[in-house]
Order: sequence, then C-alpha cells, then structure tokens
Amino acid sequence: MTVTRAVVPGDWYGVLGDSVLVLLPPGAKARVSGIWERVDDGAGFDEVLDALISGGLRELPGFVLVSAESGDVKVVIRGEGEAELTTADGPVTVAGAADATWVERNVTGVTGLRVRVGEPTGDGDGTPYTVAAGLVRVASIEQPASTVAAEPEPEPDPAPVPERPARVLPPDPLLAPPPADPAPVPERPARVLPPDPALAPTPSAPPIPIPVPPPPGGPVMEPDDPGDTQAGGLAPSHLAREEEPAPPAARSVARLIFSSGETVEVDRPIVVGRSPEARRYGDGEARLVTVPSPHQEISSTHLEIRPGAGADHGSAVATDLGSTNGSVVVQPGLPAEDLQPGIAVALVPGAIIDLGEGVTIQVTGA
Repeated sequence: MTVTRAVVPGDWYGVLGDSVLVLLPPGAKARVSGIWERVDDGAGFDEVLDALISGGLRELPGFVLVSAESGDVKVVIRGEGEAELTTADGPVTVAGAADATWVERNVTGVTGLRVRVGEPTGDGDGTPYTVAAGLVRVASIEQPASTVAAEPEPEPDPAPVPERPARVLPPDPLLAPPPADPAPVPERPARVLPPDPALAPTPSAPPIPIPVPPPPGGPVMEPDDPGDTQAGGLAPSHLAREEEPAPPAARSVARLIFSSGETVEVDRPIVVGRSPEARRYGDGEARLVTVPSPHQEISSTHLEIRPGAGADHGSAVATDLGSTNGSVVVQPGLPAEDLQPGIAVALVPGAIIDLGEGVTIQVTGA
C-alpha cells in the first residue's frame, strides 16, 4: 500500500521508498544516487543500512533511516535529527546524539511519525506538499500526510502589489498595432523570428513578420523574462543545434511522474516551468506543464523533455532552457549532474530531475 507523505522543503536529501525512507545531509550528495537505486529496487532496512555505512562513518556525519511496516517502526539516527512517533500510549521521541555512533529504536503500534532534520529553505512559512515516493529536498517529513498538509485551505486574494519593472517583458514589436493600410498578413507569433535590425524595413513600408519553419535543432532558447537572464543562456540568434530534430513520436518513449503527483507521457515535447510558454513550437505540438514555485526560483520556461532522435531514438532527452538556477539530474548508478543550458542529455528509467523548491520529476518506462 502506497503511503503519502507531507514534505517541507529544505537542504537535506530525502530518498522515499514504499516502506523505507532515508534522509542525508547536503554534504552527502555523492551517496544519494546509490541509496536511491537500492530503495527504488525494493531494498529493506538492513540492506540500506549496510549501504549507508559501507563507505565508513567518518565521511557521513549524519543520516536518518526509518523502516515502517504494519505499525512496527525501526529508526536509526546519526548526528542531528529527531523523530517523533505517535502511538496509542502516547508520543515517542528519538533524537540523534553527537557523541554516539548512532541511536537506534524499535517501536510497535505506531500510527504516524514526523522526522525533522533542519529549517525550511527560502523565505516561506514552511508550507508542506504531498508526495508518495521519489527523491526530494527536505527539512521535515510527516507520514502519513495530515489532512491539513494534503488539502491546504485556500489563500485569500492577495492585496494589489506595485509593478516591478525588472520583471516586465519589453514590448514585442511583432504584437504592435498595424499601420493604417498594411497588407493583411496572418499573424503566427509561435512561428516568427524576432526582428533583425539589419533587415528592418524602410520607414515607408510597414514591418511584416516573416513566417519561417522551426529551427533545425529544436526549440531556440531565450530568457523568459529579465530576471531569468544569466551568463551562458542561449539568445534567439542561436538557431543551430548538434542533434537532428525529432518528429512528434507515434508512441510515448517515457513517463514523467512529477512530485505533485501529475503523470505525463513523453510523446511530444514537454515544456516545464512556473509559467511555461510554447512560442517556439507549432500549435498543439508541445505540452505545457506548470509547477509550483512560490519563491520564483524555478524559471518561467525552465526545462524541455522530448522524444530523442538519432542515437537517442526511443528514449527521452532533457534540455535546460537557460534557467536562472539550473536543473540537476541523478541517473541510476551515477553521481548527480548539472544540466548545461541547451545541451540535451538522454534519460534512462529511474532518473530524477530536480528543478529546486522541492519540485522533482521521476522518469519511468513508457
């Protein structure tokens, strides 16, 4: 039976399986992919504990390991961390100790538990979100998720906020009102290149957008607003890509499971962000997936996942679209990797993509 947890975002790594959960500190990033591979394969308490201590405890100053089956819970805590278990006889608290190898406790008749390892990240109030299994960044985890965490009360309408010019896109000349007597031209914003000053029409002739086919290398990346511009991002003039474009797939090559619980098939380009746009694609070609980003750490148009072409045919490939804070992918058996803007990376089943603010995408077979 799948258990739903309530997760408060933080700096620690959380590896969540059906019956086992592991929390690792930020300095143990290199161990995360190996532990996730074992937990995802169904490893139990003893096997996961052996994997944690196999490299020695000197380089692992802290961790939390919890196994919960049919009301019987095993807890092991090294270093900082605290677990509070709810039983019919009252709460039971297990806390780590700095002067001990670890603290271990077996408790029966447990109906719920909460594990805390740090403070929430960002400027938010620690509002949790629900997730069943996967790889997340955490400050605390509650299992099972309470009704309040699973169904938060609707927020009141926010008070008007003054405009912030730094976050406003500049006027788009292609959307300006036409002159008095222009020749009627169908307007296709998603298929029009930005105007080139070298090709600007003379003042006596109205500007006419030039329809062009999609760039030969797939979507052209550009900052989705001034706040998303960063060194190394791709400007609209970069129209060439090393990989041949992939036509819309006749079938799905992979399935994406978002930390919000949404499932999406990769049978066409998938554009992910806090407010994604598909101006670089034809009508109906791309699927837009909006993810929560209360602190705006995730870019408006952050990441693309699409069916691969050429050597990557039959698999999904991910491309960071010049996001401000970047994307991290953890492939099974490999260390975590920062995606380079504009460089497509082939994904294998079991891969986890971390966009920040607790938003992760798990890749499974189609």
